[in-house]
Amino acid sequence: MKNQKHALMFGGATVLLWSTVATAFKLSLRDLAPLQLMLIACTTSVAVLAAIIVIQRRVPALFELTGRQYLGSVVMGLLNPVLYYLVLFEAFDRLPAQEAQPLNYTWALTLAYLSVPLLGQRLSLADIVAGLICYSGVVVIATRGDVLALAFSDAVGVFMALASTVIWAVYWIANTRDTRDPLVGLFLNFLFGLPFIVVICMVTDGLPTGSNTALLASVYVGVFEMGIAFVLWMFAMKKAENTSQVSNLIFISPFLSLVFIHFILGEEILNSTYVGLILIVVGLWWQQRGRRRERVAEAR
Repeated sequence: MKNQKHALMFGGATVLLWSTVATAFKLSLRDLAPLQLMLIACTTSVAVLAAIIVIQRRVPALFELTGRQYLGSVVMGLLNPVLYYLVLFEAFDRLPAQEAQPLNYTWALTLAYLSVPLLGQRLSLADIVAGLICYSGVVVIATRGDVLALAFSDAVGVFMALASTVIWAVYWIANTRDTRDPLVGLFLNFLFGLPFIVVICMVTDGLPTGSNTALLASVYVGVFEMGIAFVLWMFAMKKAENTSQVSNLIFISPFLSLVFIHFILGEEILNSTYVGLILIVVGLWWQQRGRRRERVAEAR
């Protein structure tokens, strides 16, 4: 049954969890390589998603897919978690959390742009204006306010953060053609992606060894970022009478994340981060506003 109050509660819980993961990433990466973090987090996520599937009695759905769908799970698993989190964690390893996290939030804009060539959708004026606003915020953050010099704090890290948005957008565009149960699909993607992570990790960095803080933070990432947050957001969307109200909660997350980054990681939040983040959020809000107007106009 639809229940907007419950939808907002589930959505708020999801946003709170999303707000903590940038801090958890950095705590893990203090002692672990990105691939080692991936191995712990993905293993934990597979266990959590399996438990949720058992609790929700969806186990039979795991064995009702076609051979092509199982093969598709391998391909999707290579996209997410393997490629996406490898690139994302490399970005967080190179950049301060206050820089990597806002840059990753531009994925919604990347999704709109990639939908034009990949899905044949039309680029609206709102998308173009939003892009100008968002990516001006990206430049402010990446240059730490020294916009005219265009001296990036870490050019490779910035590239990785923006590349992660492309991979994420491609993953979700591919999901539009996916007829599997969303939870079952996510579980299979992570299950089939895990062996690749194990092999790559053992060949390169070796099995994870680090402080208890790093290991626990990695488990936290697997439980919440890769597991429970997805389920809570799915519940929020199913319960929502007004999905736009729930979706707007996302705009709280990057600002709340800065609080955790400052007080837990001890990062001094730069003025350029605030300015850039405001520009990114305003751009994303403008994009959503324009798309809502388009939907209303089409419905008339």
